[in-house]
Amino acid sequence: MKILVIGASGATGKHIIKQALLQNHKITALARKPNKIKFKHPNLTVVQGDVLKPKTLKLAIDGQDAVLSALGHKKFIIKTTILSRGTKNIIEAMQNASVKRLICITSLGINDSRFKMGIYYTLFVIPFILLFYFLDKEKQERLIEASQLDWTIIRPAQLTNGNLRTNYKHGEKLGHYLLTKLVSRSSVAHFMLRELKEGYYMHQKPALSF
Repeated sequence: MKILVIGASGATGKHIIKQALLQNHKITALARKPNKIKFKHPNLTVVQGDVLKPKTLKLAIDGQDAVLSALGHKKFIIKTTILSRGTKNIIEAMQNASVKRLICITSLGINDSRFKMGIYYTLFVIPFILLFYFLDKEKQERLIEASQLDWTIIRPAQLTNGNLRTNYKHGEKLGHYLLTKLVSRSSVAHFMLRELKEGYYMHQKPALSF
């Protein structure tokens, strides 16, 4: 399968690429700074692009079978719309190119999963550190839900850099009001590729945690 990975130079994006290549997919990795992707492979094409620049998105999306988005950034404290604006551009480029399948990472704790990141995140981290970031993620989700794409939104619990575990839990009712659950980025990548193959959560928003 031909897959475009957005957010390819990020920690989760790199796991997606490596695992997808092991499954013999042909990967196009979109990154603002391609030199951050150090590894090479015959089935890997790294292209420079920016989700806020629609022309670069169009070139990357044309001819793909699916788009896997691990889009993120580190501008947590200030008000931002990078995720929602970037996702709007992704959706438009996919629709123009007749590419239907989108799997996108957001986060547990937003929209109808609000408060399910545990009391520490609910009372401290989200309101004082990640407020604008999470508000933008909420807009991002609503844009995807309103699209005509074959979408799946994946809501991971608190991300870690731990090893790949395939015995993770997934479903729309996961999360805890008191405890903060964890999941590794490598496990998130594994679940995205599993969902791409199985399509079990089409037009759904499963959470993911250990």
